[in-house]
Amino acid sequence: MTRRRLDVLETGPLALVEDTGRPGLADLGVSRSGAADRRSFALGARLLAQDETYAAIEVTFGGLSVRAGGDLLVALTGAPAPATVHAKGGSERGIGFDAPFRLRHKETLTLGSPTSGLRSYLSVRGGIDVPAELGSRSTDVLSGLGPARLEAGDVLPIGPAPAAFPSVDQAPVEPIAGTPLRLHVIPGPRDDWLADLAELTRTRWTVCSDSDRVGVRLTGGQVRYRSDKQGADLPSEGVVRGAIQIPSGGEPVLFLADHPVTGGYPVVGVIAAADVDRLAQAAPGQEILLTVR
Repeated sequence: MTRRRLDVLETGPLALVEDTGRPGLADLGVSRSGAADRRSFALGARLLAQDETYAAIEVTFGGLSVRAGGDLLVALTGAPAPATVHAKGGSERGIGFDAPFRLRHKETLTLGSPTSGLRSYLSVRGGIDVPAELGSRSTDVLSGLGPARLEAGDVLPIGPAPAAFPSVDQAPVEPIAGTPLRLHVIPGPRDDWLADLAELTRTRWTVCSDSDRVGVRLTGGQVRYRSDKQGADLPSEGVVRGAIQIPSGGEPVLFLADHPVTGGYPVVGVIAAADVDRLAQAAPGQEILLTVR
């Protein structure tokens, strides 16, 4: 019997295999990585009655098209996008998000561009069973760890299904936040480098087009250093997911899943953990307001 699989036909701008990442290896210079929007990834696992060790496909700005090898139970979560299943005979049906559905042998699933947000997740019961590196199947775009970014022609094996069977038909999900996206900031450890922390919070920031899984770059203002910190050296120190780093140019960088483990610019605050998944759905042009908690 042929092993169940997904054949990748198209990927859109970026499609990656992701799970919960590689926690606990920062002392070795390895960041956690994993799904950028952990909440949406976790929902996909829950809908399919499996834990979060089962890898899924993270799709940035739609465009993914895959064909099923064998009958599969799958779920779409994250940034909602038009989704269509095309059957062998030429018929097609629309598919909703946040609910499990059957993808039959030889059927093709295609995702359009999200109507809101940036990253969608395709979860498959049994998980994407590619080889793991350092205990994870996640692609880390900064370090190069994990499987390569998906390309047309890739064949993704599907692992054995877990013993538990799905019991959730539809999950109620809060809509992805519109503009402006309000994020809570916990100040420190280097907020004392700033001339005025309020410059960070009173500016209406905009997400730059060169943002990625490493970090979200903001434009729209300038956060200035204190005069005695201009040109000062700061030894590299540890950074975390959600850290707000202020380079010398004054435009913030907000770190995401594939952030480096250390940085040499001052980290003046950290996005509250509950808000980082929302930040991961911020598309270029999205307006951001930061509020000190």
